[in-house]
Amino acid sequence: MIMRFVIYLIVVGMSLGSALKGDEVGVHLFVLSGQSNMAAMDPKDSFAPAVEAEFGKEKVLIVKDAVSGQPIRRWYRDWKPKRGGEPRAKSDLYDRLMKKVKAGIKGKKIASVTFVWMQGERDAKEKHGEVYEKSLKGLIDQVEEDLGQEEVNFVIGRLSDFDLKNRRYHHWTKVRKAQEKVVKGSDRGALVNTDDLNDGVNRRGKEIKNDLHYFKKGYEVLGERFAKEAIKLIKRHKN
Repeated sequence: MIMRFVIYLIVVGMSLGSALKGDEVGVHLFVLSGQSNMAAMDPKDSFAPAVEAEFGKEKVLIVKDAVSGQPIRRWYRDWKPKRGGEPRAKSDLYDRLMKKVKAGIKGKKIASVTFVWMQGERDAKEKHGEVYEKSLKGLIDQVEEDLGQEEVNFVIGRLSDFDLKNRRYHHWTKVRKAQEKVVKGSDRGALVNTDDLNDGVNRRGKEIKNDLHYFKKGYEVLGERFAKEAIKLIKRHKN
C-alpha cells in the first residue's frame, strides 16, 4: 500500500512538472522585429534555445521579420511627424510581419504573446525622437489589437551608447529616453541594455568602438538578454 502511494506521488509530480514546463494552454508566441541590429540577430543562436529550454520546443513559436535602416513609420500605421505632413506612415513592413505571424499561429491556441523590438536608430537620425514614445506605444497597441490580445508582453532593445552626445544622430538620446519611458509606464514591458555590445570585433573582422552595430558575439548576447526578459515577463503574468 505504501509503495503504491509513493508511486502515485511520483507520477503526479512528474505530470505537474510536465504541465508547468509545457504550459498546456497553448504556445508562447514571440514576435521579433526592428531594423539592422534585429536583422543581424539569429534567434537560433541564443534566443530560441533559451525559451525552448524554459517552455519546451513544442510550446514555442518564434516569428522574426526585420529590415535594416527602417523607421518606425514602416510599422506603425498611425505615425505622424511632430510638424507638417511629411514624411507619411507606410506600414508595409508591419503588414509583412503580421502575415508571417498569422500564418504561423493558424490553428494554434496562444498562451502568451511577447513582442521583441530592436529599432530606433533611423528615427534618431531623421530627428523624430519627439514622437517616438507615442509611436512605440501605438505600435504595441496595434499588435494587441491585430492579434486579439488584451495585453502583450514587450521587450525593447534600448539604443546603445553610440551617439550619446547627439552629434551624428541628433535625436539619439531622445529615442533612448522614449524607449525607457514606454517600459517604465507598463508592467508588461522590459528594457534590454546594449551599451556593452558595440565594442570589439565585428563580423567582418574589424575592430569597433561605440559602433552603430554590434560585435560578432554581441548578437548572441542580445538574443540571450531578450530571452531572459521575455521569460521573466511570461512568468510574472502567468494565469
